[in-house]
Amino acid sequence: MPPELFPETRVALPLDPGAVLLGGFALDAAEELLAGIAAIAAAAPFRRMETPGGRAMSVAMTNAGAAGWTTSRRGYRYTAADPLGGLPWPPLPLAFVALAGRAAARAGFASFVPDACLVNRYEPGARMAPHQDRDEADLAAPIVSVSLGVAAVFLWGGQARGDRPRRVPLHHGDVVVWGGPARLTFHGVDTLKPGDHPLTGPLRYNLTFRKAL
Repeated sequence: MPPELFPETRVALPLDPGAVLLGGFALDAAEELLAGIAAIAAAAPFRRMETPGGRAMSVAMTNAGAAGWTTSRRGYRYTAADPLGGLPWPPLPLAFVALAGRAAARAGFASFVPDACLVNRYEPGARMAPHQDRDEADLAAPIVSVSLGVAAVFLWGGQARGDRPRRVPLHHGDVVVWGGPARLTFHGVDTLKPGDHPLTGPLRYNLTFRKAL
């Protein structure tokens, strides 16, 4: 039986000063969030972006908000328009903004209003290498990360790339918030194992809210 069906899993688990896992925090909004993802992807389709080194990422991505995170041979950056079509990224759904603000406040970061959401889609075998989120203009604002669908293992490291990461299970509806002294912690996602979820099938979606501009 999926862990999110047990109310006792809806607890706050501190990871480090400034970082907390909010178990099941997004469960009540999950179906609305997934509908929002579908609408975003209809306007700005998922794509596997190319790293500066010329390799296609295993995670498919799209964006919503005033700015979208992109990567290419030219490097990592935020853009106001989708490079695929030249149109502005889809607006952030109100449900996205509301959930991100509630989660940030629950973690101790009041008045967080994201202007960007990176939407990641994981298929079995996809992974995210440990990295820092440091392309944002406002590093004082936290990161809010929402997990939907198939369970994954979050790799929570330290302030240096070589720090050995902790392995933190993430389930449908879990939210991780980090900021303050934890804002530049290296983090990633281990290779997604085959699985099935009643709302997403074999897929995992991740919404990462930032203050980019």
